[in-house]
Amino acid sequence: MEQYLEKPGGFMGSNTGYPEALIVLLGAPMDLTVSYRPGTRMGPQQIRAVSIGLEEYSIYLDKQLSEVSFADLGDVAVPFGNVNESLERIRQVIERVLEDGKKPFVIGGEHLISYPVIQAIHHRYSDLMVVHFDAHADLRKDYVGEANSHATVMRKTAELLGPKRIIQVGIRSGIKEEFEYAQENTHLFKDRLEEAMPRVKEIVGDRPLYISLDIDVVDPAFAPGTGTPEPGGCTAREIISAVHSLRDCRVVGLDLVEVSPVYDPSERTALLGAKLLREAILCFG
Repeated sequence: MEQYLEKPGGFMGSNTGYPEALIVLLGAPMDLTVSYRPGTRMGPQQIRAVSIGLEEYSIYLDKQLSEVSFADLGDVAVPFGNVNESLERIRQVIERVLEDGKKPFVIGGEHLISYPVIQAIHHRYSDLMVVHFDAHADLRKDYVGEANSHATVMRKTAELLGPKRIIQVGIRSGIKEEFEYAQENTHLFKDRLEEAMPRVKEIVGDRPLYISLDIDVVDPAFAPGTGTPEPGGCTAREIISAVHSLRDCRVVGLDLVEVSPVYDPSERTALLGAKLLREAILCFG
C-alpha cells in the first residue's frame, strides 16, 4: 500500500497512527474523465487546508474528533493520464485498508473514484447498499463512447451490485434514459432530501452501507466550487442533516467528491466538504 501513497495528510484532529485508527482518511486526486470543468484533483489538499479553520467539536452531535480514532494517510499516487491504472491503485489501497480492519473515508477527486472503492468494499460485503447524494444520476452507459466516466459511475456500480442496491438522493439532472434505467435498477429520489431520508433508512435497514456524496448535490449558492454545478439543490444545512440521519446505519465506508477549488475563491465549498467529513467521522467512528 505504501508505494501508492504520497502527500502526507493533514485533516484537522488527525493525530492517531495507522495501527490504532478505526477510520482511515485517504485522498484520491484523480481528475481525468470530467465532462465540463476540471480541477477536482486539487480537492483533497484544499479540503485539508481549510479544515484547520473549523472547530474539532460538533455542536450537533456533542462530540469532538479527539473521541474518534482516525488517521489521515495522505493521497493515493494516481498516474496522470492513465484512468485504468489510477482506478486499480485506488482499489488496491482500499483492499489493504479493509484487510487491516479499517473503515475507509475517501476524498475526491472526480466521482469515478467511488467505483474502485465500492468494488473493494463489495468484495467484503456482498449485501452492500449504497446511498448516493448527487445532483446528477450518473447512470449513463457511456459518455462520448467512454464507459469509465464520472457520468457512468453509478451505472457501473449498479451493474456490480445488482438491481435496487443503490439509493439516489437529491437527483435533479440527467438524460431521459438514465431515469428510465433508474426505475428498474435503483431507488431514485428526486430533489428534496428531507422528504427522502426516512424512506432511505427503511430501505437500507441493517445492511452494510456505503455513502457517496457528490458536493454538487448542494445548490451552487452554497457550493459553487464544483465541475458541474446544477441550480435547485439543497442547502448546506440540509446535507449536514441528511448525513446525521444515517448515524444509526451500519456505515462501512464513505467518499466525498467533486470539490473543485479553482471555482471556489471564497473557499466555502471546501469548508463545507471539510465540515461534512468532520460530521461523518463523528457520526460513524
